[in-house]
Amino acid sequence: MKRAVLITAMFFGAGAAIAAPAPVEDLAGGSGDDRLARLERIVKSRQQSEIDMQRRLDTLQQEVLDLRGLTEQQNYQIEQMQQRQRQLYDEIANLSSKAATPAASVPSTPAAAAATANAAASSLSETASYESAVNLVLKERKYDDAIPAFRAFIKQYPDSVYAANANYWLGQLLFNKSEFAEAKQVFNTVVTRFSDSNKRGDSLVKLGMIAEKMGDKAGATQYYQQVVKDYANSAAARIAQQQLAAIKA
Repeated sequence: MKRAVLITAMFFGAGAAIAAPAPVEDLAGGSGDDRLARLERIVKSRQQSEIDMQRRLDTLQQEVLDLRGLTEQQNYQIEQMQQRQRQLYDEIANLSSKAATPAASVPSTPAAAAATANAAASSLSETASYESAVNLVLKERKYDDAIPAFRAFIKQYPDSVYAANANYWLGQLLFNKSEFAEAKQVFNTVVTRFSDSNKRGDSLVKLGMIAEKMGDKAGATQYYQQVVKDYANSAAARIAQQQLAAIKA
């Protein structure tokens, strides 16, 4: 990607140089020191353009991350509503069943009531724990604090309905800190353990980017090609295609 950015910057720099009035005459005239000074100004100008372009790219990447975070939060809220709906349906079905059954045939004990209460508390605690970790990223922007929060959630609720998303969040946070070895392990967990998750394609893309960062272009190409094959027409596939084009450039 950096190579593509440099080529783009050089292209714009070249365009600017062509559009400038009589550059050949300016460089040809004057003393050697004057020509050298003018060349240095041109080089500095191009370097500044490249720096500005890199800053814009960094800003765009952060905006993409924020948008994905908002999407993640919306998906999480939808999952919550769907889960609550299922709970309500189950409760209605249980009430209907109890109403149709004689009271003597449905014994109730303190132990059974306590077990039901503990199960409900566990579910609420699981949701609150995940929501707390997500809010550290989206609302409080405490990225360093979010890493141990997601790790704690994954350790306590390894089979949670939010486990795939929690692993993806953790991998993304580690990736942003350039802790690529740990990030690779986490994204691999999403790919292998949560094959039905909607985060699997994104995790494969991240594995490809990590491979690129570590100088393994062949490995990166394989990851990107797998995304394009398995998740055609998805956002992850579009990113994978862009990365493949950058590698070939």
